[in-house]
Amino acid sequence: VQLQASGGELVQAGGSLRLSCEVSTSVINLHAAGWFRQAPEKEREFVAGIRWRDLTTVYPDPVKGRFTIATDNAQKTVYLQMNNLKPEDTAVYYCAVDPSPWRVEIPTRRFEYGFWGQGTQVTVSS
Repeated sequence: VQLQASGGELVQAGGSLRLSCEVSTSVINLHAAGWFRQAPEKEREFVAGIRWRDLTTVYPDPVKGRFTIATDNAQKTVYLQMNNLKPEDTAVYYCAVDPSPWRVEIPTRRFEYGFWGQGTQVTVSS
C-alpha cells in the first residue's frame, strides 16, 4: 500500500484547508485510515480516523468540530477538511492506513497503522 498526501500550504488563522491522501490499492481488505500531525519537537499525534466498512469517524478533542475526515465514492482518496485553523495546528500532516482486518475499533495510536504517506506541511499564521 502506498499513500500520497498533498494539500498542505500556508494559511491564515481562521482559514480552511483540505488535505488529500491517495491510496494506491483497493481498500476492500483494509480496515481504517487516519491522519496524524507532528509539530517541531513534539510527538506525532492522532487527529482523525475513519473506518472504511461503515465510514465511522473519530476525532480527539483539540480538533473535534473543526476537522472532518472523509473518503470519495471510490474510497481511494481520504480527505481531511480543516476549518477555523489555529496557529497551533501548524505541523507536518501524515496520512496512514491500518490494514488489520481483525480490528474492530478505529485505531488512534501510531503503532496501529502499518502504512504511512509522506508528510505535507501545514502552516497557520496568526
